[in-house]
Amino acid sequence: MTSVDPVLTQKQIAESFSNGNFETTFPFLAKTLEWNIVGDKTLVGREAVIEECKQVSNYFETITTKFTTLNVISEKNCVAVNGTAEFIRNGERLSFVSASDVYTFNDKNELQRIDSYCIK
Repeated sequence: MTSVDPVLTQKQIAESFSNGNFETTFPFLAKTLEWNIVGDKTLVGREAVIEECKQVSNYFETITTKFTTLNVISEKNCVAVNGTAEFIRNGERLSFVSASDVYTFNDKNELQRIDSYCIK
């Protein structure tokens, strides 16, 4: 993969991903990206991450989501985002999650690693 034009900042890419706006981040995913969803699974490779994002997006279409970003910390090639997510269907809360995501970028402004921590 060639270097990506920096249309979005690393902070914007991280916030988009954390808030479920996955598709806007796809051009910035490194071919060798690893997404470690702590306590659940690790996805390896750009295509595996995109497939997971598409499945999550399909689920999001069946519910109402309310994402709240509490903090975004950015330094060098690393961005950390923490916040909450509420999932609602037919007026009833399905779940409420507190989450933190740590994003590591390579020198091409591509997302190289994601570590996601979620507490229900």
